Amino acid sequence: MTNNEIMSHIDHTQLKAVSTKADIDALCIEAEKFGTASVCIPPAYVRYAREKFPRLNICTVIGFPLGYNTTEVKVIEAANAIVDGADEIDMVINLGMVKNNEFDEVTREIAAVKKICGSHILKVIVETCYLTDEEKIQLCQCVTEGGADYIKTSTGFGTGGAKIEDIRLFKGHIGENVKMKAAGGVKSREDLEMFLEAGCDRIGTSSAVKLLNNEEAGSY
Repeated sequence: MTNNEIMSHIDHTQLKAVSTKADIDALCIEAEKFGTASVCIPPAYVRYAREKFPRLNICTVIGFPLGYNTTEVKVIEAANAIVDGADEIDMVINLGMVKNNEFDEVTREIAAVKKICGSHILKVIVETCYLTDEEKIQLCQCVTEGGADYIKTSTGFGTGGAKIEDIRLFKGHIGENVKMKAAGGVKSREDLEMFLEAGCDRIGTSSAVKLLNNEEAGSY
């Protein structure tokens, strides 16, 4: 798998609370240079990035990172992000609903956000580190029935990140129109290739450019 092939599946990410405009600029310049699938940035920087980097595919996060905002707030966040210029939305589910066994409510929330997103891509972060396998399987159904485009493993802010076992589990339970995104803890070229070969369409990481550039300098 070539560097270019890997980079075309990367959501190049900068979501630190202390991210500056200089950080966002550097991220976007790298994304343009190396042809990443998108940049994933804080909502407050979406309009800035859209105006400064009009050709980029811009992703942002809502209900992030804990997911316990109300559905109404998540809908407003998504609508605002799209108005500001976001192409893709990564939303965090309400884990309290999951632990209360309220999977119908989870599905309704996903559907409400997807309705606002329309043709814009919606990725649903389920934060696997807090879930049992049974809950993960239930959430595959919620994401599918809610009409989302992707199921995503993690925020990168929880107690753990993407695991290959979860991707394999998702693959057996998501609908045919749902893609997979791994995020959090993807720290080597081997990890990148492993998740892509397992069926992920996207990988969220801040490290891909550094990893691949250091390993094969000048190969882009």
